[in-house]
Amino acid sequence: MTTTETDLRARAEEVLVTLAGPDARLREDQWTAVHALVALRKRALVVQRTGWGKSAVYFVATALLREAGAGATVIVSPLLALMRNQIDAAARAGIRAATVNSANTADWERTYDAVAAGEVDVLLVSPERLNNPDFRDRVLPRLTASAGMLVVDEAHCVSDWGHDFRPDYRRLRALIADLPDGIPVLATTATANDRVVVDVTEQLGLSAGEPLVLRGSLDRESLRLSVVKLRTAADRLGWLAAQMDALPGAGIVYTLTVQAAEEVAEFLRERGHPVASYTGKTPPEERLAAEGDLLANRVKALVATSALGMGFDKPDLGFVVHLGAPASPVAYYQQIGRAGRAVDRAEVVLLPGHEDQDIWRYFASLAFPPEPVVRQTLQVLGPEPLSTAAIETRVDLSRTRLEMLLKVLDSDGAAKRVKGGWVATGEDWVYDSERHRRIADARKAEQQAMLGYLDTDRCRLVFLREQLDDAGAQPCGRCDVCAGTAWSTDVDAGAAEAAAERIARPGVEVAPRKQWPSGMAELDVPASGKIPAGELAEPGRVIGRLSDIGWGTRLRALLDPDAVPDDEFGPDIDPETGEPVSSTDRPVPKDVLDAVVRVLAGWGWEERPVGVVGIGSRTRPHQLDHLARRISDIGRIPLLGTLVPAGPRPAAHANSAQRLAAVWEAFEEPSFALPDGPVLLVDDVIDSGWTMTVAARLLRRAGAGSVLPFALAQAG
Repeated sequence: MTTTETDLRARAEEVLVTLAGPDARLREDQWTAVHALVALRKRALVVQRTGWGKSAVYFVATALLREAGAGATVIVSPLLALMRNQIDAAARAGIRAATVNSANTADWERTYDAVAAGEVDVLLVSPERLNNPDFRDRVLPRLTASAGMLVVDEAHCVSDWGHDFRPDYRRLRALIADLPDGIPVLATTATANDRVVVDVTEQLGLSAGEPLVLRGSLDRESLRLSVVKLRTAADRLGWLAAQMDALPGAGIVYTLTVQAAEEVAEFLRERGHPVASYTGKTPPEERLAAEGDLLANRVKALVATSALGMGFDKPDLGFVVHLGAPASPVAYYQQIGRAGRAVDRAEVVLLPGHEDQDIWRYFASLAFPPEPVVRQTLQVLGPEPLSTAAIETRVDLSRTRLEMLLKVLDSDGAAKRVKGGWVATGEDWVYDSERHRRIADARKAEQQAMLGYLDTDRCRLVFLREQLDDAGAQPCGRCDVCAGTAWSTDVDAGAAEAAAERIARPGVEVAPRKQWPSGMAELDVPASGKIPAGELAEPGRVIGRLSDIGWGTRLRALLDPDAVPDDEFGPDIDPETGEPVSSTDRPVPKDVLDAVVRVLAGWGWEERPVGVVGIGSRTRPHQLDHLARRISDIGRIPLLGTLVPAGPRPAAHANSAQRLAAVWEAFEEPSFALPDGPVLLVDDVIDSGWTMTVAARLLRRAGAGSVLPFALAQAG
């Protein structure tokens, strides 16, 4: 090592001490990365486990580059939680950091001025911000010209082979290509197998100039991995409630859906455990408070979806429990990697559920759209900007999938986001069907690997490390397979009984639609703006959501009989009329009717309904007629009639605008009298909510004083 390199390392060690404490020392790989960035101005990809010190690399490098006169480091970071942690860490090292994100819009101009004045050492931005037209056209060129270093955190997000693909990350390739010569670039991630590493280097354009790739071992000696297989959702929930106090410290309980996170958190609180839910639907201020409570050990756990993943930094996290298996071993490792960074022992427990694969299939259905839909989208776009809402009226994709597609087309140069919406660029674009097929095949292989993890008789940590192409993994000696010790599958009777009662508790409120989608005139539907008060439905009720951990399973079986054995509901004969019915149109079973009664009894109406109206069905007419009649009989509420379907069955659609258009004229005018009072409107499933909205509008306009929607289930 030359004298210059020795001096540089000594200074790097000094910065690290201010960042991490007096005992901190640079690992050799950390120094290799810092030296490459600062002395050689290279491009590097660092793949190291959570807690290894990737942020130390870019903060130390930033300090040294700034001392050498370089501009501010720009860090592209995907989550607000991660940004907050990075800003706190930078401050400890005397590094002035600022952020531009959706939560601090009022500070943007002041931040830009501070960057231009050299008063900011690190600017953190979200990948989505890179394609904000104003930021991209006005601010980004200045940043690119003056940046001292570019850091791409959680770089696996750039690869659609990775477990958390973000199309906005694709724009980074163009940003990196526009950097002046000699500007170092660092990409970091904790979860990337060989395929993702290759794809990240290509997608980000890092391969130019032979990038430095540093990969380390993914072993963590504190982790104790276990799988606990239990028969029912009630058993799993009861087991968790009974074992919470035995789990060390504070931790995270992961679920696969938002609804499950909220249900589990509510149940654990009922059992006396201080927990909070944390999902993509949690308001930002509540997320921040929940993170703070977990960091300070004021709660035993956050019950979270994958929204709490990348970037959450709690070195003493004592456990990670999964209620339901993620679809990928790589995603699973990313989440459990949050635990055990600064403790001797951390428990990692997976409780798989029978419904996990149904949830995997649902999320897989949101993959990249087929070529005809993509071509249609490109044909819709032109030289004049179209908003996403306007495009929805012409392209049958859900809002989430449409936004993802537009971002990919933007990053590929075929479309561009401008003020007012999206335009076509006129550039040629090729649909890479082979790549999408290989990605779909890879996803299926990952799901099979996850099932293999549940049943493996090999070291569980070795299994996960091999999925991440971590060479040379040796049996950990700590997991339930290696050590021959496992958590008991016995479930405390009291906890199991309470869990069964909670899961069997029916009743979910459903908010009514209050606004028509934009651009309905394009679909010949005369509806815009707010729904008039005289046409609105009231808040409704369902027994449960199809995604619920309790009633969801039962309702899916009822509404999709192919999912259960043919004898689940008895013979294909209506027991009341003696008429034959199809296997998809059976009477509502007694246990479900009992739940209907419980939900209606607990509704708390301000005024009792004066009548019941059924929604006519082409697919389950007997079932819905039976349901409406039984509600009328049991509740002693007059059955007023049924809304008769008009015309052919509406085609299935994916987005809100086209779903509304499909049902706008779906029913004939009611042929029965409607009293001036509350009417209970009965259907089987509330999905988008537009069928109920249109039916309620029809009844209100025909004289109903108010409409109370009720259905067996809510989709989603």
